[in-house]
Amino acid sequence: MPYLITILVYLLVLFAFGLRIAKRLKNKEDFLVAGRSLTAPVLVGTLLATWMGSGDIFSVSDLSYNHGFSSLIGSSGGWLGIIIVFFIAGRVRRFGQFTVPDILEARYNKWARILATITTIIAYVTIVSYQFRGGGWVLNIITEGRIQEKHAMALVAIFVITYTLLAGTLSVAYLDILNGILMITAIFISVPFLIHHVGGMDYIVANVTPRSHSILGNMTMVQAMGYFVPTLLLALGNGNMYQRFFSAKNENEAKKSVIGWIIGVILLGIALQSLAVIGSSYFKGLESNEAGKILLLVAHKGVPVAVGCALITAVVAIIISTANSFLLVPATNVVRDIYQRFINPDLPDKKMIFFSRVVVVVLGIISFSLISFFPRILDAAYAAYTVYGAGITPALIAVFFWKRATVSGGVLSILGGLSMTVVWEVMNKFLGHLPLGIPTVYPALLCSLVLLFGVSLLTPKPPENKWKPFFD
Repeated sequence: MPYLITILVYLLVLFAFGLRIAKRLKNKEDFLVAGRSLTAPVLVGTLLATWMGSGDIFSVSDLSYNHGFSSLIGSSGGWLGIIIVFFIAGRVRRFGQFTVPDILEARYNKWARILATITTIIAYVTIVSYQFRGGGWVLNIITEGRIQEKHAMALVAIFVITYTLLAGTLSVAYLDILNGILMITAIFISVPFLIHHVGGMDYIVANVTPRSHSILGNMTMVQAMGYFVPTLLLALGNGNMYQRFFSAKNENEAKKSVIGWIIGVILLGIALQSLAVIGSSYFKGLESNEAGKILLLVAHKGVPVAVGCALITAVVAIIISTANSFLLVPATNVVRDIYQRFINPDLPDKKMIFFSRVVVVVLGIISFSLISFFPRILDAAYAAYTVYGAGITPALIAVFFWKRATVSGGVLSILGGLSMTVVWEVMNKFLGHLPLGIPTVYPALLCSLVLLFGVSLLTPKPPENKWKPFFD
């Protein structure tokens, strides 16, 4: 009961805050990019809260349970990506638009915008779907099964959709300061309590899941890179990140925020995985589709009630903030990058906000309907990372680092990465295993890169006005 009460209080505070922020909503820039007013501390909080989602709480915990600290291989792909992002954050803010498809159309053409929007919708709707699943797990566990998982997932979906409707990026960004503080405090104080509860370090070392390799755990190198590469690609091309940079007060604030972001992500990532590894020594014998729940078990039965309440609330904060952000970005893409760009260029701000809210509801319903497609959060997470990372990231990074990229190369790269990921994942679903045992990221990324570099080198160099705005 105390866990449920704590979460309800948190959600009520969340909702009241969203209502208050909604009153400040004046135009599309407020809803989509927080009025371009965010300073570095606010950006750090919202970047951290958005990046740390159910992928870390459930899929990385799944890996940590089965492979120990070798799971850091997957997380480190994201860390490397964020470090690279430091060098383009200022240039992204200077461009001063709203979405990743804005960047891609300016560098390539309208087809790049359309394909990027389709890719974003597929990837982000999938990511939102497993936030709903994770939130449902939380409610199911803390109520001792009194709320069935499917009903719990529906309740989480309703709350997330409703909250996202209120004030868009403006409400999400400022609330993420609170979420960031809550996450850091709860996760770090939980570690020593859990070590004490399970019986100390000697017990942990003797009882963690056995590993066949000191670095790779129980993974092969092919599997390990199958987790590292998609996370790297998502970090480099993350539409939420670019939207946050567009929301920055200026270029300097955008760039400074990346420093705090990378420090926070590394520290929190290691702490979360420590909880999962320590928990694996105590909560033994979990099935593959249950291993992702290890942090929830730790919070519910592995630490004192007060600490558990804080940790459960932090988990809910991570789920809600990530779901909000990943729901808002594709809604923005649909309204701005499709409807306004090609159907109604003179769309007034108030109607843009209204249509964005309608699309949030539609995409939220689609996300909920996708929950059953990926029974395991780990599989859903890396499928989403791959479709976005292989579809968009190579062409997007070329915007800032390769002047020779051509329109044809960029467009075909997006199309190839998207198509190959969808085909490979559909085959995986129907065959019951990955074709040839090869993780989706390998054929998808190879297809995207071959088309980007091969077609660009075989076609005439782009005019200076295509690449110059991104290099000045």
